[in-house]
Amino acid sequence: MSHKRIPKRKAAFAAGTVVALGAAAILLPNANASQDGSSNDATAIAPKTLKATDASDLASQLQKLLGDAFAGSYYDTDSKQLVVNVVSGDNNVVVQAKKAGAKVREVDNSLPELAAGAKTLKEEATIPGTAWAVDPRTNKILVTADSTVTGNKWNTLESTVKSLGSGMATVKKSAGTFKTFVSGGDAIFGGGARCSLGFNVTAGDGSPAFLTAGHCGVAAEQWSDAQDGQPIATVDQATFPGDGDFALVKYDDPATQAPSEVNVGGGQTVAISQAADAEVGLQVFRMGSTTGLADGQVLGLDATVNYPEGTVTGLIQTDVCAEPGDSGGSLFTQDGSAIGLTSGGSGDCTAGGETFFQPVTTALQAVGATLGAGDAAGGAGDQAGGQEAGAGVGDQAGAGGDASASPGAGGDASASPGDEAGAGQEVGGEQAGGDVIGGEQAGNGQATGNGAGDATGDAAGQSHN
Repeated sequence: MSHKRIPKRKAAFAAGTVVALGAAAILLPNANASQDGSSNDATAIAPKTLKATDASDLASQLQKLLGDAFAGSYYDTDSKQLVVNVVSGDNNVVVQAKKAGAKVREVDNSLPELAAGAKTLKEEATIPGTAWAVDPRTNKILVTADSTVTGNKWNTLESTVKSLGSGMATVKKSAGTFKTFVSGGDAIFGGGARCSLGFNVTAGDGSPAFLTAGHCGVAAEQWSDAQDGQPIATVDQATFPGDGDFALVKYDDPATQAPSEVNVGGGQTVAISQAADAEVGLQVFRMGSTTGLADGQVLGLDATVNYPEGTVTGLIQTDVCAEPGDSGGSLFTQDGSAIGLTSGGSGDCTAGGETFFQPVTTALQAVGATLGAGDAAGGAGDQAGGQEAGAGVGDQAGAGGDASASPGAGGDASASPGDEAGAGQEVGGEQAGGDVIGGEQAGNGQATGNGAGDATGDAAGQSHN
């Protein structure tokens, strides 16, 4: 099935560059005491300007430091500051958070209170088509209902939210339907389904493997790099539904070189050197086999989603678009931190919607794997029948093809004969949430593959995501 769509929010990476991430370690700073000792005055301490990844690290440290007074945090992209919610009236708590460099906001709802509200929703309103996550910007639980939640289902959900009390939760309707983003088509194939590879990893036994969505892992045991092709990888572990949506898939050839990078199309890659936790407000990028590269922001953490197949907990909620076939795809930051794996949501890349992701840190811990292996030269599966991978960022190819599939589980079979990226569709040059990630153009009508016989000789193959 072909989609002649361009993602609602496109992004591309700077031409010819590989973005590497340095270690983002941050220590809680000590305020310098002034002569009059005013360093202990919370009002005199200005919040620090932080990179998003540093803000996430600081938030984790403050959660431990502040204990029960910590009520969530988020990253303010405009001011580039970490905002920390506190519920304690103890001024010392405020001073500690401000000394650490955060902007402090006193709120009414504690994390235990919000968790209790989420527990009530689980017990009384676990309805397919609903989801909820804590939104630290409002200090409330954000409850979302898709288009299938009507009649008695809607009444049950609404009454449950009201029972939590005023100021505890809000409800919004979504025009789409919550579903997992798996489909038949290109990228990695198994059991008639198509998914996307997330990140290459090294399994606990040292063998090369990759992470993808758990609902892909339970859909088929073996995966190929081409439709009806020979299997190149076998599912080792898969979780879905339940406590996550992730799978570890081991390459069948133990000599496979699987570098830690994401192929974002147009011959461009982003080096992935660490896994990081998401922070609300963080700008993130998603790569998938159907819609290519798209960007957006993290809206909520520890989200619960009630899919038709069952309930999944512990997800990241975002406003990044996705479509069927994008399942399992990479969610990462501009500077190269692995954040998540595409799970599902509602909407598409024309109308927009909500999308949920499995945190990479949780998945790695659960399967006992580590990020990265091998080198960037690629390994088994570099050739996909001579077809070119990753020809366009986010732009659909012709019938049955993806302009940017770059599946990483093998060469990209998306460059069908005559498939084109489309007139004037850009690989770069657009603003992505305020950050310019690229500056290259695909060109007017530039072909993504110019036929199955066009070989790059170094297609993305197993070595790319």
